[in-house]
Amino acid sequence: MKKSLDKILGSFLVFLMGTIVLAVLWQVFSRYVLHSPSSVTEELARYLLIWIGILGAAYAAGQQDHLAINLLEERLDKQNRKRLRIGIDLLIIFFCVTVLIIGGGNLVYVNYDLGQSSAALEIPLYIVYAVIPLSGILIIAYKSNEILNPEKYLS
Repeated sequence: MKKSLDKILGSFLVFLMGTIVLAVLWQVFSRYVLHSPSSVTEELARYLLIWIGILGAAYAAGQQDHLAINLLEERLDKQNRKRLRIGIDLLIIFFCVTVLIIGGGNLVYVNYDLGQSSAALEIPLYIVYAVIPLSGILIIAYKSNEILNPEKYLS
């Protein structure tokens, strides 16, 4: 499951990065060559940056590339290190459920209910904010996999 999720999420992030590069290049070209900046590409780049940042954080959590202080973990034996890692993963899952899924889901719902849309692209804002609960689901999938297979992730 993890390998396929890595491949799908990584490919999607590469696509988003390519799209933001093209949007910013067009923005620079239209601003300095055509002397008519494009508000569409400016807004697109802003929303793509949000998606790349939040989905990239989920991908980093799945690769165990997130920021960590390992002072306690280094001093523990293997069994206690496994318990600590599972406890940390459970706390991360709790955070994802409460903040990203419930809180982000409420944000998506409120924007859906209000019918707000972006100024230049005129896309519903709930689509932009949908990345928050989506990222929470992805992080939970990664961390659940780590809990079920702790031997793979112990250093």
